[in-house]
Amino acid sequence: MANERINLVVLFGGQSAEHDVSCTTATHVLAAADPDKYRVTPIGISTEGEWALATEAQAALAAGAGELPSRLDPSGDRLSPSVMLGDAADSPERTVVLPLLHGPLGEDGTVQGLMELANVAYVGSGVLGSAVAMDKAMAKQVLAAAGVQQARYRAFPEHEITPGLPAELADELGLPCFVKPANMGSSVGVTKAKTVEELRDAIHYALTYDQWVVVEEGVVGREIEVAVIGNEEPFVSLPGEIVPGDEFYSYDDKYVNDASTGLIPAPISPEQTAEVRAMALEVFTALRCDGLARCDFFLEEEGPARGFLCNEVNTMPGFTPISMFPKMLIASGMTYGEIIDRLVELAIDRHQRRRRNTKH
Repeated sequence: MANERINLVVLFGGQSAEHDVSCTTATHVLAAADPDKYRVTPIGISTEGEWALATEAQAALAAGAGELPSRLDPSGDRLSPSVMLGDAADSPERTVVLPLLHGPLGEDGTVQGLMELANVAYVGSGVLGSAVAMDKAMAKQVLAAAGVQQARYRAFPEHEITPGLPAELADELGLPCFVKPANMGSSVGVTKAKTVEELRDAIHYALTYDQWVVVEEGVVGREIEVAVIGNEEPFVSLPGEIVPGDEFYSYDDKYVNDASTGLIPAPISPEQTAEVRAMALEVFTALRCDGLARCDFFLEEEGPARGFLCNEVNTMPGFTPISMFPKMLIASGMTYGEIIDRLVELAIDRHQRRRRNTKH
């Protein structure tokens, strides 16, 4: 990189059910971004989709990173996304957008498409990788085609649901099973169903978040996660293990009760470590990810003992200092600040390559 500062536009908030998670993630990134390298511009997106220059966050940054609140307020002076991005694209100052947006209308390729149209560099996967990884049903189809081992599942849209479907799913996948909205993260809308009646209710609950539902068999296994950072030659971290404090790794367990435990590195054998790291790289590549991702697996050691099963991939994982993604990279030799620097470098690199391919 050249020596001049980069305008780092941090998008946070958003319209999904993960709005609050994003606001918390953003304050830690703002605090860690090196002011000698970045002129940080915090842009909040409300739950109604309004964009604003986050005036409180901007004032806190001017007073020093230590003045930042624990959760950023996305409100402020309203602005037009197209005008803001157009000005960034036309400015002689280099701009990189860091979309710290979790879930639909942020992590699913929509905002990424906006950045592509504006010709602005941004952190993370492109439109295709973001959209496919966000949609659990499509991601599972792609990973199955790539030969990646997964838990048994069924995915279906709302209009295909029949009165007899819950009993059919219970016979096919067994009980208990897990019911998820296809397009959601942070375990929002996820239910562990132990009876056919609970399965029926869980399907209707998942439909309040998305039109597609994924039902997965209940896997008795350990939860192993791996961080990946890079573009053409990704770096794969040491794996970590989540020990849930709840019945499963629920939203409350992640963000409310703080009852789960993260073990880094995961207490698994060197052979298992090598296997899951290789599997994470395979998954990252198959889903066309760029920049960063957290790849989540189950390790099934009893019953069928199928070993590692890919659960899902998160293309914009939680980014607080206690989140698993940065913690696994820190355990692998990086600092929190270096992670931000590397993601910005990767965004610029990908943007330059993308522009070469689209200009004729």
